[in-house]
Amino acid sequence: MKQITNRILILTMMGLMWAWQRMAQEPPMVITAYVTSWTDEVPDPNVMTHINYSFGHVNREFNGVIISNPDRLRMIVQLKQQNPKLKVCLSIGGWGSGRFSEMAASKENREAFANDCRRVVEEYGLDGIDIDWEYPTQSTANISSSPDDTANFTLLMRDLRSVLGQERLLTAATVCDALYIDFKGCIDYLDMVNVMAYDMSDDASAHHAALYPSAISGDCTSSEAVEAHLKAGVPKEKLVMGMPFYGKGDRKDTGIREFWRTGVLPLGYERRWSEESQVPYVVNESGKFVWGGENVESLTAKCQYILDHGLRGGMYWDYASDTPDHAFSQTLYRMLLNR
Repeated sequence: MKQITNRILILTMMGLMWAWQRMAQEPPMVITAYVTSWTDEVPDPNVMTHINYSFGHVNREFNGVIISNPDRLRMIVQLKQQNPKLKVCLSIGGWGSGRFSEMAASKENREAFANDCRRVVEEYGLDGIDIDWEYPTQSTANISSSPDDTANFTLLMRDLRSVLGQERLLTAATVCDALYIDFKGCIDYLDMVNVMAYDMSDDASAHHAALYPSAISGDCTSSEAVEAHLKAGVPKEKLVMGMPFYGKGDRKDTGIREFWRTGVLPLGYERRWSEESQVPYVVNESGKFVWGGENVESLTAKCQYILDHGLRGGMYWDYASDTPDHAFSQTLYRMLLNR
């Protein structure tokens, strides 16, 4: 009997040691908040692990960085005094931010740009750089592009990593369907990939950030975006799933324009919940989809998806779009960090 008890004790201890070792090897969960240069909102540094300050841009000479509202960036960095574990990165790019193609095409420009990124990191006390090139090989946002952009993106990541070193963060924001980037070629240079799982419908009759496919979902969904990135070569421990703190709707619909102005739905409009897509939406008097966004329930479902699939964490655009009582950012904190 004593031998059996000792064996059980040994097996129990081995199991605990294995569990502790596994927890020690797993990278910590992250919450990345995009904080913009054009708002006055001061984020709560205790409900996130990372801030990506938006934006910096490639300069006109294609060899350096321009920072929008540098004084605000300095203020954001000072938030680390309240949370010493907070990481602050400069996000370079954004929709309509060009000159990436010219910069990345030249070895001299790439190296000069990377060196200027290091200067910015050191001068402002940053923890790294986030590249938000929307998108390599594409001119949809009225920026220059080249068929060589995908290959040059990989070279840019290589050169940035070489100059920034291993101690600095290097991340990238990517389109939902994982196109335009050779992840298998560049993933070793990246610490994390921030998947922009929003704006996934240009059609006002579909939800732009549904978790799962349904009759109201757009061209892609959050779950499909994750699967696309995993298939493209992004390991789950580097994959951060994005969530929007804003909704999108039919700008021609007078009721929705009134909703945006007052926050109150007009008579005849109705809030609904898609059990299939796990997101809220609004229909007009005739039952037509006119708006889709997030609420606490949908963000909870997305955070649970992140946990269930072992992803690195969650990201959102943007902090200033949170509810007045900060219910959205608090939901991510409760689900992902304060478990």
